[in-house]
Amino acid sequence: MIDPKTGLTASGLDPKRFESIVDGKPTALYVLSNGSGAEICVTNYGAIVPSIMMPDRNGKLANVVLGMEDIDGVVNGPEPFLGATIGRYGNRIGGAKFSIDDIEYIVTASQAPNCLHGGKKGFHACMWDAEQTDGQTLVLRYTSRDGEEGFPGNLSVTMTYTLTDDNEFRIDYVATTDRPTLCNLTNHAFFNLAGIAPVTSSIEDHVLTIMADHYLPIDAVSIPFGEKAAVEGTPFDFRTPHLVGERIEADHEQIRNGSGYDHSYALRKAYDGELSLAAICEDPQSGRCLTVYTTEPGMQLYTGNWLSGFEGQHKCTYPRRSAICFEAQHHPDAPNKPQFESTILRPGETYKQTTVYAFSVKK
Repeated sequence: MIDPKTGLTASGLDPKRFESIVDGKPTALYVLSNGSGAEICVTNYGAIVPSIMMPDRNGKLANVVLGMEDIDGVVNGPEPFLGATIGRYGNRIGGAKFSIDDIEYIVTASQAPNCLHGGKKGFHACMWDAEQTDGQTLVLRYTSRDGEEGFPGNLSVTMTYTLTDDNEFRIDYVATTDRPTLCNLTNHAFFNLAGIAPVTSSIEDHVLTIMADHYLPIDAVSIPFGEKAAVEGTPFDFRTPHLVGERIEADHEQIRNGSGYDHSYALRKAYDGELSLAAICEDPQSGRCLTVYTTEPGMQLYTGNWLSGFEGQHKCTYPRRSAICFEAQHHPDAPNKPQFESTILRPGETYKQTTVYAFSVKK
């Protein structure tokens, strides 16, 4: 809710500073709030979430995601994926190419030699049509045209952001296509449950549990080899709670390849598409707890290894490992790894995904 006296959101953002024209369309800041004071702010550029205000154990609200404070920072900032929707293909496609029905497609090598997060102008850098249907719901729509970043087919996406009365940030995705294509969508919020600060603290003291018995080892350019390796006996075992930083500098090839954690986990599922528990993350100091649920088979754990200390909103800085990401998705390079769950979407089919980021406190 925007304060009528100051004109600011609960996170201190000024909606007027998010008003501009990008690609010929007006940008804006949309505010979702519930009766308990929780708030989510969204801009229709990249469907980006620059702030999520959640209470600690004493009821004090803080912004628990890294974000920028105006549209210029959002568009031109050093981290283009900060809080953004990712598509058409979340994560990496090896060699920036894939085949569908024996037809090879070359896509943008945005992180050479691979395609990362849909290309240079993926969904994170596109203008979405936004409709706020009530104070707690925002519907966003985007049509990715045939050939965009090299991907085939016109892909129509509808995404609904909901802030529930239980302090859940729920994302529902639906997509259809007129040609066989790839569809692998995710949200790239950078969480810090302690809240952003003049020098935002490390997430290495967050306590993490992940509901996965296997993860995907990667090569030196972050492409999975293809097998799902057991987490048991490795720094990747979060089946029971561990501090994020406890083993993040372990002498382990996969830790070196990711410069920390930047790996996909194969989540436990009773059946395909089950909305199930994926991860639990807690900040012991504030008591804030984040529980992630998703219908997706995988989740990329990223510990902000490449954050550079740049300045975000309210002059807060974001140093290395000051955020943790839980990117619910299909696995990296699945189009080139037939042993992974398929990411091909065909005409007549409907892509559906639900991911829930549920916030609570521990006393």
